[in-house]
Amino acid sequence: MEITTTCAIAGGGPAGMMLGLLLARAGIDVTVLEKHADFLRDFRGDTIHPSTLEVMHELGLLDELLSRPHQTMSEAGVEIGGAMLKAADFSHLPTRCKFIAFMPQWHFLDFLAEAGRRHAGFHLCMETEVTGLIEEEGRVAGLRAATPDGPLDIRAALVIGADGRGSVVRERAGLTVRDFGAPMDVLWMRLPRRAGDPSETLFRIGAGHFVVTIDRGDYWQCAFVIAKGAFDAVKAKGLDAFRAGIARILPFAADRMDELASWDDVKLLTVKVDRLREWARAGLLCIGDAAHAMSPVGGVGINLAIQDAVAAANLLAEPLRDGTVTLEDLRAVQRRRLFPTRVTQAVQVFAQRFFIGPTLRATGDIAPPLPLKLLNRFPLLRRIPGYAVGLGARPEHVKAGER
Repeated sequence: MEITTTCAIAGGGPAGMMLGLLLARAGIDVTVLEKHADFLRDFRGDTIHPSTLEVMHELGLLDELLSRPHQTMSEAGVEIGGAMLKAADFSHLPTRCKFIAFMPQWHFLDFLAEAGRRHAGFHLCMETEVTGLIEEEGRVAGLRAATPDGPLDIRAALVIGADGRGSVVRERAGLTVRDFGAPMDVLWMRLPRRAGDPSETLFRIGAGHFVVTIDRGDYWQCAFVIAKGAFDAVKAKGLDAFRAGIARILPFAADRMDELASWDDVKLLTVKVDRLREWARAGLLCIGDAAHAMSPVGGVGINLAIQDAVAAANLLAEPLRDGTVTLEDLRAVQRRRLFPTRVTQAVQVFAQRFFIGPTLRATGDIAPPLPLKLLNRFPLLRRIPGYAVGLGARPEHVKAGER
């Protein structure tokens, strides 16, 4: 089987779905390929930051999006060494929404798919797994994919790799990856939320542990940070020991540890921080995690990927419509997005190396670091991390017009 489109996007995650919506809205024929049958996968990044909410406002979709189930956070709190501290304030951002929204990613992706289908040029192929590239005369001319009905070739003027940190597209394209390393992995799990539980999302930090609890309404989404590659050692100690360790850190939830009935209830996220040296080849561009895998520090990965999509649509919509997209056009997207990517990854690597890593290795009491003490002594300073996390460096705005 073979189909032809103007832009073929590998990956139906936030970057791919947002770019598909923006290009279709701009009058371009676009086909998004998602390897799964649906978006229902737990423990993907669920934080929608003010920068992304501002994009939804510019698209006229914000109120509709926020009608979906979600929770909000206008301040970020940290419990460290038994002390409750405030780390970031989003309430003063120059945006329509002055908060982070917590929404299951499957709701967000379903919403983007519904919005995309309102445009004639938007095509979403589920259960379509990219297996390779079509190359002709030194340029990428399309994608090869596997479907339940057999192999499929998608020929396109432009291929977008938005298929995540394990990107098939970037691997097949032979693009060089620079790995910055990470001292940690993350175990995700969910625990029921009950009356009398704490009332806010919190980061809980102590000697040898770093735990995030996200209020999801009727349950807690919990992230338990472990040393890189330590999951096998954690499992070797047994599930009872793991549950007891979680109960010591989250004493309010000690009465529901049996909800973790097996290791199947604990999902491993292998943390990577890497970046492509070149994001593009003739006929091909990588964005989002396929171009730069982000650490979970700050929860900014989804939002940086969406900013990539907005920048790509702004810069590529016109040449795609005219049939004149060049390698220089694609490199312009990398030039636009490289600075915020470098800044964000530098902050993440610094936090991992000088705070998270030492915390995981610590055996004694943990004292709040000086920057956190200053943030609590001078509340105005909390606006700085609020801006850095909520908007980031060089936030993008929708410029590609609707057609």
